[in-house]
Amino acid sequence: MSQIDAEKNQSSEEQERGEKLVDVGEAIRYRKRAQSAEQKQTMLEQELNQSRGEIERLNRSLSEMTIERQLIEKLVASGVRDLEAAVIIGKARLEADKQLTAGDIVGQLKKEKSYLFSDSNFSATAGVKTSGVKDRLSGTAGALERTAKKACKTGSRADLQEYLRERRNFV
Repeated sequence: MSQIDAEKNQSSEEQERGEKLVDVGEAIRYRKRAQSAEQKQTMLEQELNQSRGEIERLNRSLSEMTIERQLIEKLVASGVRDLEAAVIIGKARLEADKQLTAGDIVGQLKKEKSYLFSDSNFSATAGVKTSGVKDRLSGTAGALERTAKKACKTGSRADLQEYLRERRNFV
């Protein structure tokens, strides 16, 4: 048998086995591509795991903030005097017993620590200015406002004329 016949027999045997000969340079390129794809896959899996961890942390934070917000709303609606102290106590109780709701905690606080709440219903009244808050109006703007109120209250033409005279100085 000649060498050509031997190669044909060998190639026919390889075809029967389903094998295919690949050039060495091409095999090296395939191997490098496969290795880089595996590295990229591991990097992407790590990023995915980090993202999932971040999502879980953000969801826990969001749920804690939602519960805290509900607690603050209930406390304000019930007329709390010292909101910060009541929120701190309420959060501690929520952490101790996960089954309690914001309404339950406000009820407990009203019974046990009534000094945190005002006697009257605070939510029905509007916030009033404290003694430290000053009007932003200057002296002349205050005078203009006083003359306008006086003109509205009395309805007399003389007061209206005085208001218009004062207003002319500003406009």
